[in-house]
Amino acid sequence: MMKRIEKIVRQLLIELGENPDREGLADTPARIAEMYKEIFSGYRMNVGLGVCFSEETNTIAVKDIQFYSMCERHMLPFYGKILIVYISSGMLVDISKLVCLVEKYAHRLQIQERLTKQIADELIGMGIKGVSIIVEAEHLCMKMRGVRSDSSIMTVCHRGIMEQKDFREHVLSMTHVPKPKL
Repeated sequence: MMKRIEKIVRQLLIELGENPDREGLADTPARIAEMYKEIFSGYRMNVGLGVCFSEETNTIAVKDIQFYSMCERHMLPFYGKILIVYISSGMLVDISKLVCLVEKYAHRLQIQERLTKQIADELIGMGIKGVSIIVEAEHLCMKMRGVRSDSSIMTVCHRGIMEQKDFREHVLSMTHVPKPKL
């Protein structure tokens, strides 16, 4: 696979009007193939979340999980931070595995809305009572081309009991996310 990616990148350089053999570009196809292996590693990840059981039912919040992903529409990066809030229902997830879960879905061609839902769906599928995922990201496809906007995008997904208005409002108020006006 790596050699095929190198050939494709080499051809892309030619199509762009570059000489892929010139100094500075000669190793670029190999570097890009190696980079793609890393940034798209989510396709090969199978994260075991390391659940342990607890007598107490708690609300757990893990904030500022940093992520980097690639927009599937323009293949440019988007990046930001994720907040995961979940109600445990007697089980606690190994916190470091939450970062691995984020990477599993971020290290793919992706859109922010799907990334948010995939993380929430996998956590609720474990049997926890409820989860809220809040993702705030900046998109280079908006910053360096097209509208050239410095805005950030926020997506929010609630599953389980977090879909109930009182839980949802509690999570949004403690995280300073404005409530939607309905």
